[in-house]
Amino acid sequence: MGTLALAALVWVGVHVGIAGTAVRRAAVARLGENGFRIGFSVLSVAAIFFLVRSYGASGTTVLWTAPEWLRWLLALVMLAAFVLFAASVSAPNPTMAGGERALGGEARGVQRITRHPMLWSFALWAAVHMLGNGDTASLLFFGAFGVTALAGMPSIDAKVAAREPEAWSRFAARTSILPFGAIAAGRNRLDLAELGWKPWAIGLALWAVLLAFHRTLFGVPAVLPG
Repeated sequence: MGTLALAALVWVGVHVGIAGTAVRRAAVARLGENGFRIGFSVLSVAAIFFLVRSYGASGTTVLWTAPEWLRWLLALVMLAAFVLFAASVSAPNPTMAGGERALGGEARGVQRITRHPMLWSFALWAAVHMLGNGDTASLLFFGAFGVTALAGMPSIDAKVAAREPEAWSRFAARTSILPFGAIAAGRNRLDLAELGWKPWAIGLALWAVLLAFHRTLFGVPAVLPG
């Protein structure tokens, strides 16, 4: 557990302690943007390898056992996570790498729901597995991903706002970090038709495959115990 805790801290430290901070700016000044991205990618791969290996080798203590109804509810939440993930890669998004050109356009599709659909998909995935597994090792492992996903949202916002303050101000006024926040506040409207069919189809397909083959891939069933 000690090694897993250290690995979780390393993963969180790499992403929260470097990305979007003065450390990143200093590294970019010395290495250049491309050099930093390469170095950060290598560091991230090493950190996730350390985290995954530590999780596989760690002991654990079961704190609770999720009832069957909760496991099915969590499975449905995972469907939403897959749809969000698929939507995040189906259209340009100003908060994702390579999506800067979309910053000046109208907030459409999944951007109406949240400006961080991919990070929310990771956060939901982490929360589902923490609640569903209910053991100390899973809390550390999946919690590390959940923390970095949630902390990454305001960090990315601050980075884009510093780079494109006027365009970001207009985009942020029509969107929200919290899903459906801008819609609830009357700053945007829900238009599911704008998502198109691809996020629904891809999300449903990924969800069905993982539901059917979760035991084969990861050694434990996705929903039913035993």
